[in-house]
Amino acid sequence: MSRTEGGPAAGDRRVRRTHAALRSALIRLAEDRELSQISVADVAGQAGVSRSTFYDHYRDVHELAEAACTGMIDELVDVMTALGGDPETGDPLGSLQTFFAALAEHASLYRSLLGPQGSARVIDHIRRRMAAAALQRSTGKSTATPDDPHNVPAAFVAGAIVGVAADWLQRDCAHTPSEMAKLTWPILSVCHFDAHPSAPRPRP
Repeated sequence: MSRTEGGPAAGDRRVRRTHAALRSALIRLAEDRELSQISVADVAGQAGVSRSTFYDHYRDVHELAEAACTGMIDELVDVMTALGGDPETGDPLGSLQTFFAALAEHASLYRSLLGPQGSARVIDHIRRRMAAAALQRSTGKSTATPDDPHNVPAAFVAGAIVGVAADWLQRDCAHTPSEMAKLTWPILSVCHFDAHPSAPRPRP
């Protein structure tokens, strides 16, 4: 977590603007190079702030990358609703394609954080967000509580998607997002539909 996020100043408009500028700068830089090749000076220069300003908010580039990725994943999962289907078409394949396309857009950044030497925090965050979205779809509850039984199908689907995505990124996105959606959905649907018979079947 960044140094200011979650604290008294986290809601400050200037803090939010600085966070957005730093995250956007990192995402732009990651289009051309690996995360390990990006320095604090690179990010600060791209964002138009000083190094001291960077350190006011994040410990290092890796922490900034974690914050940027978890933020993007939150937005993406909100749209996907964990295989519930595209908001307009109701097509689970569309949701998966959206997910893989978003990863491909920032492949270098996600490859660094989801790879063998990546971020356990980001991996766990993706898994938890997707499992929570799957739980919301199947039970109508937005969050799990300690009293809830272990939702094995939701956990399985979330973990499977993370694993497939990480492997795909490490292989330089060998398949297109559309191909990945078509390859992934038949496997996930076995668990998804068996657990939730009322879920919409994918269109042939």
